[in-house]
Amino acid sequence: MTTPAGGAEQPVGSAETASPASAKTRRAEGIYGLIVAASVLATAGGHLRPVPLAVAVFVTLVVYWLAEEYAEVGERASAGHLPTWSHIRAALAANWPMVSASYLPVLALLGARLLGASSSTAAYVGLAVTLVLLTVYGWTAGRASGLRGAAQFLMTAVAGVLGALMILLKALIVHVH
Repeated sequence: MTTPAGGAEQPVGSAETASPASAKTRRAEGIYGLIVAASVLATAGGHLRPVPLAVAVFVTLVVYWLAEEYAEVGERASAGHLPTWSHIRAALAANWPMVSASYLPVLALLGARLLGASSSTAAYVGLAVTLVLLTVYGWTAGRASGLRGAAQFLMTAVAGVLGALMILLKALIVHVH
């Protein structure tokens, strides 16, 4: 929720709040969703077949998505401000990029398996797509922040390294078992 100049509270996803700040929120939610998706792919990719793995990614992200809104409602309620249903729906819609960010990695996971990759290799493909998406998110976040040159490169590299760490985690887990 935000409070515009007139003082009336607006839902997060309303037209009054459509701004660079809401784009930043969507980007942050997408990054968060990709990191959670990568964590599930990395930890369960060697143990689950692709379809149950895809379901595990999706269900995990839906749980995080609902938990985030539940925490927000609880925080507001404890401060004496119960949000309306329309405000809750708008906030849920605004935070959906946390879940939708996983669509491409999950489709890559399933597509790789359909093309004959082993379950483990398909999980690596999903992680590789996540690495690319995290790198792109890092680049766009840097550009949106006005970064250029070395600072832009560093921002992009840090995002890429995070994705690479997820792939390394998966490789480590597979070799430990």
